[in-house]
Amino acid sequence: MNNAVNEFERAKGRMASDFRTMITDGEDLLKAVANVSGESLGAARSKFEERLDRARSALADASKPMLTRTRETAAVTDRYVHGNPWAAIGVAVAFGALVGFLTAKR
Repeated sequence: MNNAVNEFERAKGRMASDFRTMITDGEDLLKAVANVSGESLGAARSKFEERLDRARSALADASKPMLTRTRETAAVTDRYVHGNPWAAIGVAVAFGALVGFLTAKR
């Protein structure tokens, strides 16, 4: 799990960097539109699209380890509940009672 969290943190840093670059490129695009020069507008637009694609890719890469871990956890939970249904029911009842108790105090 720590490995997945570390990968997520690294990807988050890369994503933040990509978003900062995308904002800068967006500002360049706005400046190019203000001058309405076809050549500079096209270059700024293609650069912006490239950065946007990189940011999307970084987001997808960052979410892969967490999604994989979530699927694994769900599969383990499903196997446990099917193997021990009464224990799962007992935990659900206890959790429901706790939530009911805490909300009744408010």
